[in-house]
Amino acid sequence: MPWPGAKRWRLSLFWQLFAALWLSMVLGLFGVLGYFVWRDGRMPPPGPPAPPGPPHEVPAEPLVSGALASLLVSALLARYLSHPIRQLRWALGEVAHERFDTRVRPLMGRRHDELAELASEVDAMTARLQQLHQSRQQLMHHLSHELRSPLHRMQAAVGLARQDPERVAAMLTRIERETERMDALIGELLTLHRLEALHPRGRPASAQTLDISALLQAVADDALVEAEARRQHIALGELPRWHACVDGELICRALDNVLRNALKFSPDGATVHLSAQVDAATGAWVCQIADEGPGVPPHLREAIFEPFTRAPGGQHLPGTGLGLAIARRVLSWHGGHISAQGRVGGGLCVCIVLPALTFPDVA
Repeated sequence: MPWPGAKRWRLSLFWQLFAALWLSMVLGLFGVLGYFVWRDGRMPPPGPPAPPGPPHEVPAEPLVSGALASLLVSALLARYLSHPIRQLRWALGEVAHERFDTRVRPLMGRRHDELAELASEVDAMTARLQQLHQSRQQLMHHLSHELRSPLHRMQAAVGLARQDPERVAAMLTRIERETERMDALIGELLTLHRLEALHPRGRPASAQTLDISALLQAVADDALVEAEARRQHIALGELPRWHACVDGELICRALDNVLRNALKFSPDGATVHLSAQVDAATGAWVCQIADEGPGVPPHLREAIFEPFTRAPGGQHLPGTGLGLAIARRVLSWHGGHISAQGRVGGGLCVCIVLPALTFPDVA
């Protein structure tokens, strides 16, 4: 095992093949020389070679020894190359049958050539496929639950309306509310699917240079209308001007999701603190949105950015459970990131970071 920090020495496959072929030629040459030494007890004399004799006088021993040496080296080389290729073929076959726990790199032992690197890449691909498969299964499980719940409530409302005709108007209102909830959920799912289908860090057709702080100000002004109904306040800190080439609609969607999530979990009369700054070292735009709600336990602060993952106490609050997941994918596609941490005094603080050059192909 190499010491920590040491670079693993690797002989490329090209030089391995070169050395094997060269070794087979050297072994054949030594076989010929060994034959002459064994026959005459001395090396062949220097000078021009003697004219060849009749074909029946050509000695067979050097030819046989050279052929055996080449055969031995060729067999070892074929084994050395074909065995890992068969292992890779087996692993890809397992992956094709959705056995994503297959790993091929450990089967190759101490090899450190291109085939070993290819095996590592195959294992990384398989691990990613396994993660996506598990996420997809979990998403479908949550989706079926989220869609089934409003359908059950709608069926219950229809049943109550049939039993008591005087409650038809109230039940229709409830059915309408559940229909709007399903429509919002389907819209969020379509947005999430569209974001997952986008090429990472690819420039969208709608990208344009915008003042991100101005977008944040507009989002805050729009959310303040609903916040006033619960006597909530939005405290705006310093918002420096900062321009970047982004998809303005998606960035507004991400900021709005985070801000409304903070308002939703804050009690009546609470204040949501919102500020932004430009990182002097990297030039990135850093925004913090802090609420005065119950907060999120440390072990769930990463999970709340996954689809349909709700913080404790938020199961009965309105929403689709996709807002923060969409925000993370929007920021990730723009090259940024989002994280959550505890707030001093209680609550949750969500930190949003956008890089200075959001799309690298924009001058």
